Amino acid sequence: MPEGPTNQSSTSKSAVTELDALVIGAGFSGLYQLLCLRDRLGMNVRVVEAGDGVGGTWYWNRYPGARCDSESHSYSYYFSKELLEEWEWSERYPQHPEIVRYLNYVADKFDLKRDIQFETRVTAARYDAEANKWNIETEGGDRFRVTYLVTAVGCLSSTNTPKFPGLESFKGKVYHTGQWPHDGVDFTGKRVGQIGTGSTGIQAAPVIAAQAKEHKIFQRTANYSVPANNHPLSDEFKKYVKENHEEIREIIQSTPNGHPFRISDRNVFDVDDAERAKIYEEFWDVGGLRFRASFQDIVFDKKANDTAAEFIKNKIRSIVKDPKTAALLTDIDHPYSTKRPPIDTGYFETFNRDNVELVDVKTNPIKEITPNGVMLENGEEYELDIIVLATGFDAMTGPLLNIDIQGRDGLPLREVWDGGPKTYLGLQVAGFPNMFTITGPGSPSVLCNMPVAIEQHVEWVTDCISDLREQGIATIETTEDSMEKWRVHVNEAAHATLMPFARGTWYWGANVPGKPRVFMPYAGGMTRYRLICKNVRENGYEGFKLSGVADAPPPAFIPAGDFTLAATVPGPGV
Repeated sequence: MPEGPTNQSSTSKSAVTELDALVIGAGFSGLYQLLCLRDRLGMNVRVVEAGDGVGGTWYWNRYPGARCDSESHSYSYYFSKELLEEWEWSERYPQHPEIVRYLNYVADKFDLKRDIQFETRVTAARYDAEANKWNIETEGGDRFRVTYLVTAVGCLSSTNTPKFPGLESFKGKVYHTGQWPHDGVDFTGKRVGQIGTGSTGIQAAPVIAAQAKEHKIFQRTANYSVPANNHPLSDEFKKYVKENHEEIREIIQSTPNGHPFRISDRNVFDVDDAERAKIYEEFWDVGGLRFRASFQDIVFDKKANDTAAEFIKNKIRSIVKDPKTAALLTDIDHPYSTKRPPIDTGYFETFNRDNVELVDVKTNPIKEITPNGVMLENGEEYELDIIVLATGFDAMTGPLLNIDIQGRDGLPLREVWDGGPKTYLGLQVAGFPNMFTITGPGSPSVLCNMPVAIEQHVEWVTDCISDLREQGIATIETTEDSMEKWRVHVNEAAHATLMPFARGTWYWGANVPGKPRVFMPYAGGMTRYRLICKNVRENGYEGFKLSGVADAPPPAFIPAGDFTLAATVPGPGV
């Protein structure tokens, strides 16, 4: 068990623990935020984490085949030269266990676990305006009173379980990929049904199929995928990473997506058909997310995107031997990369196995779950021993709305977000002073290599709190006007891309019944976003209201500025 607050309690459950700041979540965000506030600013900070170990999203996501889709040497903290030189990744795309080992290594190196309270789930957070304090309550009865509340709950940590009729009647086992048993699942000799073919399902299917007696994959929405071409890292590459981390940092912090490669500046129709096919082939062989860097206009121009889409579809047709199965897998209803673009290890090859069957539930939807398996609308029933729900997450807003957060005058966050999430910069919500949302809705987050976005957010929040304390400012709170201007800009950035062609994605909240259809992440690119945040701070926290301590005049409020795409760095990125 981890050391520290997990196994001790200096106060009774009825007592209140006074802190400068509380951080919710012990993943990439929470660990770095703790380090910055505690060691850099000298604050009294506690992290509370629902799990019994560090990892955040990676603590819960242990499903078969769980693997990062960012290249390992960029899926790292870059704040410490020593850390970069000490840690070595083993693969191009690390699996879940290695990522968890990395985060534990970081937590141990910087002695973070002593200030993390594990197995502690926050249920409520309420702002007391008179005292300028946040009152936090947990499922176990702990109570905290803090000046600053930082939510580091992750974007993909609240599972989405569709309400299939009869699900509770199933006599076999049901597992959600986002709540996977820590001791694993044995599929040997089992008839397995997998519902969902997004990024998670694409990773899980080959691993499950290799073990199961039968594997039925229920597909509602066909998806593109590019081979990861994963491999062990060579000694030469490990040496390159250690000797060139400054160069790598410069690349990941100056590219739209935070990945360790530049996006080509050529357009699809700058070259002839033969040259274009050759380029696509080269990038397909390299694999991973680098494929979408082959041409810069793939995500902006539909005709350009069509060439990439058709190339991938032809690859699928060449891999999958059964023409009917290949036709279902290539019946894709959206442009390439307008949904989360999966990368895979043998996904399409899986459909060539004798024990695998692709079941089309787009034209013949799932009617109900029976005690014996899955029944479709036409009455056809598939008998199963195990159902795997690869149905994703209530992304970006779910983790926050699962907590009863109430701001000024008891204003519920759920009420503010009733029509979709509203934030300023993805960092704050009007009516919720001194509360910061790391990689919240309206920030690049899931459209970016997450550690890059996280480091930028954590460092901005740390600088902000440092400035407030140095200047004797009691509260920082964004405004309705700032949120509205940012909402317009986030929408503008999305519509500068092809993202609106795929409104049925979790980017829009479309995977959760009743969830407002609002494009949640910021598609303007991490480079532009970083510059906007920098300018906001340098302009005296433009777009925020700052209130001073007693008998001190509050700083002047500067209204939110112009966020037009042309006003900053050219070319939004997704």
